[in-house]
Amino acid sequence: MVDSTTVLWGQTLAYTFYVLAIMAVMGWFALRVTQQGPTPAVRPGLFYAFVAFLVVLGISLHFITYYTIPWKPMDMHRADITPDKVFDIGVAGHKFQLPAETLQVACNDRVLFNVTSSDLTYGFGLFRQDHSMLFQMQVVPGHMNDILWQFDKPGVYSIRSTEYSGPAGVDMVVKDAVVVSCEKS
Repeated sequence: MVDSTTVLWGQTLAYTFYVLAIMAVMGWFALRVTQQGPTPAVRPGLFYAFVAFLVVLGISLHFITYYTIPWKPMDMHRADITPDKVFDIGVAGHKFQLPAETLQVACNDRVLFNVTSSDLTYGFGLFRQDHSMLFQMQVVPGHMNDILWQFDKPGVYSIRSTEYSGPAGVDMVVKDAVVVSCEKS
């Protein structure tokens, strides 16, 4: 699976260029509208052609970036996938209750994190050691809250709440909770 930081970098570049193109049109339009002269400030055909180009470009960007999301194929075919491991995690009183002190995962395992809350809405996020987020989901009481993930690189991850659940939610961090190892037997 492609790492989410790679996807984010590519999407940042694509959408930055798209926004710069939109800003160029706005600047050009503002400049032309404020100029005086006998001819129309902006020829409608040229303006609408450029707007049509931006619409096609924007829609294309959405389609292209949709197919770069690494977890999309797994989500689309989730009913046909049997996870290699399932971790049932509870959340209550601003604390995560893990099935073990450290959740051990092997590389390329598909892991289902099944998280239930008995009191408030929380977040469940897995974070790298550099504090960047690998994934997250909202955990709503009385609803099914799970996420399927395939780990393809070794690493140690912390679990954090990614939703505001009151002042006590700030301390909802379990350091080094998930360990992914890629040792070959």
